[in-house]
Amino acid sequence: MINFLLACIHLDPIAIVQAGSYLGLALLVFAESGIFIGMFLPGDSLLFAAGLLAAGGFFALGPLMMIVVAAAILGDSAGYWFGSEIGGRLFERKDSRFFKQEYLQRTERFYEKYGGRTLILARFVPIVRTIAPILAGTGTMTYRKFLSYNIIGGFLWGMGMILVGFFLGSLIPNSETYILPLSLVIVVLSFFPILHNLARGKRAV
Repeated sequence: MINFLLACIHLDPIAIVQAGSYLGLALLVFAESGIFIGMFLPGDSLLFAAGLLAAGGFFALGPLMMIVVAAAILGDSAGYWFGSEIGGRLFERKDSRFFKQEYLQRTERFYEKYGGRTLILARFVPIVRTIAPILAGTGTMTYRKFLSYNIIGGFLWGMGMILVGFFLGSLIPNSETYILPLSLVIVVLSFFPILHNLARGKRAV
């Protein structure tokens, strides 16, 4: 547990996944998927790192994907519940170091553009993937409708990111030694939709 916490502090994807194993990874995915305090966790790079390690035999690929998908679905469901109970108060909250109204506005723009599909697309966008299920709970979306999008998004994100890491790990010898540059690429690609939307918003002004 101490090694797991130290790895989280240093944000080393390989160390985090190795120290936490299945349970630690599931908890982190659950937190980032729907618990407000988990919005800054490096979910994409963690799943990518888990896929790399699965290619090296550290994880069994099938159980790994099922555990991650289940954690992602349960996490979003927790976010929906949070939104339905007290999520409305977020709109009255002032900006702080870890929270800004821009996060809510950005996610609302996703809903305006994509509707319920936001819950699927948001899985691949940091910060937005944490806030999207919370906003779904504050709105008029029924849980039954929410759950269908939640399940699809959980499978696509959870299995997709792991499989990307697994196949790269199978193709590149000693791929775990390249985890930092590879993770950086994953993070940049994840944030690209946010940067693109911000740039479009500035041009519109």
